[in-house]
Amino acid sequence: MISGPAFPGAVPAATIVVFRKSARGGPAELLMLERAGSMRFAGGAAVFPGGRVDQADHALAASLDHELDPHDAASRIAGIRETLEEAGLAVALKGEIDADLAARARAMLLEKGELAPVLAAFGWTPDLDALQPWARWCPDWEGAFDTRFYLADLGTGAVDVAVDDTEHTHLFWTSAAEALAMADRGEISVIFPTRRNLERLALFGDFAGARDYARQFPVRTISPVRVESDGTTYLTIPEDLGYPVTSEALSTVKRG
Repeated sequence: MISGPAFPGAVPAATIVVFRKSARGGPAELLMLERAGSMRFAGGAAVFPGGRVDQADHALAASLDHELDPHDAASRIAGIRETLEEAGLAVALKGEIDADLAARARAMLLEKGELAPVLAAFGWTPDLDALQPWARWCPDWEGAFDTRFYLADLGTGAVDVAVDDTEHTHLFWTSAAEALAMADRGEISVIFPTRRNLERLALFGDFAGARDYARQFPVRTISPVRVESDGTTYLTIPEDLGYPVTSEALSTVKRG
């Protein structure tokens, strides 16, 4: 179960790692967005779609029939809302959905600022069970984002997406392994949590593999800590949560 806020003063947030099949038959591709350099959090970095959890997300989650922890449910709603707003993708929703309807729904969401009226207008209902809990990250400091990560499977590769240019400069689809290679080549910038999650995602060729792996581990809040070793400071995370890399020299960590 995913409980309430990890630390006093933390800002609840959610992000969705959206999978789609590769048109070339390779590993599944993930949707990533490059944030505008002016953004307070992860400015200029490549991230997964997501954002903070609003009170309207809690209200919508409370109106639905589910057995989830209220914070978990509201976070899933926030992830659905933010993915539609940022990329124009309607994920984890039931009902008649195509590219044109998704574009119209996104325009309405940008106008209304809440997901509930959009769902009512288009006859959609959230499919909260379609989102697989993946991880939860929250640094232990005032104002940090307490971010819950979920996985979603888009299936087909034939999708239309368009970036929200108020917060992002562009979006792209890539495999986890290629995203890491792009970061190593300096083509994109990735912050510590994104890199660790890309390394974990790169272990799998498809959504099913990542989903099944995630189910083997509890969703426990990850708060990176600094550790000194042989004169070098490392940023580390627990070694029992399924991450292949759990430490990085602080001098190489990209700041968010």
